[in-house]
Amino acid sequence: MVAPPESAAETPAAAAHDGLPPMPGGPPHEESHFTASETVRDLVIGTADGLTVPFALAAGLSGAVAANPLIVTAGLAEIAAGCIAMGLGGYLAARTDADHYTSERRREEEETRRYPEREKWEVAAILHRYGLKGEALRQAVEAIAADRRRWVDFMMRFELELSEPEPGRAARSAAAIGGAYVVGGLIPLAPYMLLAETRPALLVSCAVTGVALLGFGWLKAKATGLPPLRGAVQTLLIGAAAAAAAYLVASWVGG
Repeated sequence: MVAPPESAAETPAAAAHDGLPPMPGGPPHEESHFTASETVRDLVIGTADGLTVPFALAAGLSGAVAANPLIVTAGLAEIAAGCIAMGLGGYLAARTDADHYTSERRREEEETRRYPEREKWEVAAILHRYGLKGEALRQAVEAIAADRRRWVDFMMRFELELSEPEPGRAARSAAAIGGAYVVGGLIPLAPYMLLAETRPALLVSCAVTGVALLGFGWLKAKATGLPPLRGAVQTLLIGAAAAAAAYLVASWVGG
């Protein structure tokens, strides 16, 4: 894996000391590149499902003319079950990624020991695609292969396109997804807890959840670099479609 330079080597003087030429001049602005962290992704997944599924359930029960206490009980049960299911799913997915990375790295380490020339050829093939040729290519390959750890890092990153998972990633993923699901699920359920009548609670739940879906969709789009308005409208339409379908089915079956 090609790591970014240490903070000391980021200055022109340090770069020159390491054998690199001074950084050339450029535009007077800092480059800005967004990379959504895995935690942000987990929060997005948990909140999206937490807003949509309990909202659709509550709307469906409202269509069946269920009383508010029943809707709240069913909603809380669904939130608890969804929190566990989503959190466990995130945990298992993260563990699978970590186990896959570990097994692939172990295999690469073994191959660099047993078949070093073939692995050097693979390094050369990768670098050749970036335009290195001749003596420059040979020196680059030898430099990478001189340190086995960096050699394996390089193969993991550029041959297998795998990044090392963060330590404790599985537990954090489970907590983020499960917690976000609970928070998202309580938003559409809160009006049924605070109001006695089902119809007013449904209307308030629709309004509150609609605002939450718009805001969440806007934030999600901003975080991923998509047009915010489009993301907000798409998220709102998905939640509204799910709730409308649940309400109509419940009304039809109950009627």
